[in-house]
Amino acid sequence: MAVRSALPWPFRWAMLAIVAGFCAAIALWAFEFGKDIAGLDKGTHEQLQQALRDNASLQTQVALLTEDRNKAQAVADTVHTLLTTEKAAQEKLTSNARQLEVENQKLKSDLGFFEQLIPTGGAAGASIRGLQVELLKPTELKWQVLVIQAAKNPAEFSGQIELSFAGTESGKPWSGTLSSGLVPVAVKQYGRLEGLYAVPPNVVVKSVTAKLLQGQAVRSMQTVKL
Repeated sequence: MAVRSALPWPFRWAMLAIVAGFCAAIALWAFEFGKDIAGLDKGTHEQLQQALRDNASLQTQVALLTEDRNKAQAVADTVHTLLTTEKAAQEKLTSNARQLEVENQKLKSDLGFFEQLIPTGGAAGASIRGLQVELLKPTELKWQVLVIQAAKNPAEFSGQIELSFAGTESGKPWSGTLSSGLVPVAVKQYGRLEGLYAVPPNVVVKSVTAKLLQGQAVRSMQTVKL
């Protein structure tokens, strides 16, 4: 028969808890020691720091790219505005050039008209120095009359222009005048009068006569044939 000493159960549980805690501490120490030996924590920390540095670098590059994009957009907007302005200016210049071309052609026509009709001498006083007639179409004539006073600094002349048209109607002699009658004229040095004449149907105009009247007196007369 053997005699054994018995410990109370609370002391037994306490001893077991102390042994278990000690074993856990040893296990944790072994785990941490193993990680230090293997370098796991160090590698993870370095990777984290490298990732943070890469992220900061990428953010910097994104900011630079955004700034470059904004600058390029500003340049593009400026270029677009300049192109729009230049296009509008070009269209305006083209329109002005066309208008100037029309005016230049008109001036050339007027210059040719005046060069042929400017007097080189003759009696003083108002007179018809040019008569031009153009057949625009079979039913319409355009006429121009140039009245000039050859004297230097003459007094203003007031009178009327009488236009008469002669030709044939269906093969028979025909004559006509402006439906408006006499055309008033008042010139200091020179003046040009012009207008349109509606040719009646079946009429062929062969000549036009212009008379410069002052009262009942005929001061000048000129005839052109078509």
